[in-house]
Amino acid sequence: MNKEIINYWDEFRKSQDPTLPVEVEAFQFGADADWLAELVMDGKKTATCSAHVLYELEGEAIPHVGQYNIVLNSKEMPVAVIRITDVSLVPMNEVPEEFALAEGEGDYDYWWTAHKQFFSQELEVHGLSYAENLLLVCERVEVVYK
Repeated sequence: MNKEIINYWDEFRKSQDPTLPVEVEAFQFGADADWLAELVMDGKKTATCSAHVLYELEGEAIPHVGQYNIVLNSKEMPVAVIRITDVSLVPMNEVPEEFALAEGEGDYDYWWTAHKQFFSQELEVHGLSYAENLLLVCERVEVVYK
């Protein structure tokens, strides 16, 4: 984590709740970090999803309600703090259109095509194949600081 991210989180903690953990996860969204970060900051992206199997492969815990994360732009600079408000496990082919639209990236067809391509590439890196019933970790988020 770079110095800017650490300072950003410290500033947030001090202004909101100094009892929050000293460390927090910081990440870029998807294939176009700047566009997706802008959607988050504008309140258009209030949901996101990831492949459940990748958490298992990387030995990471699934996100949980109340968890804070820092959203980064393409230059690894912090742009917002988000808080998870809901988490559910849903097969990709059962993701409701309303959830897909809450990701803020376009209509349902765009969401499906973009996510199929993204997950296919991510899984291939791990020697796995994409399937339409790929289990997703679906998260609802809210911006709490920018």
